[in-house]
Order: sequence, then structure tokens, then C-alpha cells
Amino acid sequence: MLENYFPILLFLFVGLLVGVAPLVMGYGIGKVMGTVRPDTAKNSPYECGFEAFEDARMQFDVRYYLVAILFILFDLEVAFLVPWAVVLKELGMFGFLSMMIFLTILVVGFIYEWKKGALEWE
Repeated sequence: MLENYFPILLFLFVGLLVGVAPLVMGYGIGKVMGTVRPDTAKNSPYECGFEAFEDARMQFDVRYYLVAILFILFDLEVAFLVPWAVVLKELGMFGFLSMMIFLTILVVGFIYEWKKGALEWE
């Protein structure tokens, strides 16, 4: 029974190894090279090699976030379409109609945001 869980444990182990190994290697190499000691130059903020000239917490226009959210929304649509296209023959007419309903709702939302001017930048 426990041998069924071996792939999951192996996946978790490799995932932890990939996440922790670079951190440990960076710390170890930093100790060997002597670059772990912080000083004022290392801790100072910089922007492209020179001192920052503005506040890093400046406000962005709401449209920037709206476009980003819309991009994520339509990007996730592809994440649903690709697996659906692969198994369309097994799903049959029910799977086809379900995806058409999904796409119809998505297109109606796209037309709504287009008409509201959410895609206009200026």
C-alpha cells in the first residue's frame, strides 16, 4: 500500500530539493567567497546602477491593473481550451456544448468590457 505513495513522496522531495538547494548553495558560496558581510553599499537601494530618484511606491493607474486582470482571464481560457481539445472525442456532444456555453459567457464578457471602454488606454 505504501509503494503507491512513493511517486508523491519523490515529487515532494525533488520539489523541496529544487527550492532549497539554490538557497543553500548561494549561502555556501557567499561564505567561501567572503561576500556575506553586508555594508552600506550593499544595503543601499539602487535603480539601474544609480541612486533612486523617486519613491518606489508610486501609484499606478487603475487601467494598468484592469488590463493585467483581463490578460490573466483570457490567458486562463487557453488553459481550459487545450485539455478540452485533447479529449473532445471522449467528451462527445455534452463536452462540446459545455465548452460552447463557457465560450459564449466569455465572449459576452469580452463584448461588455469592450463596450464599457475597459480596453481603451487613453
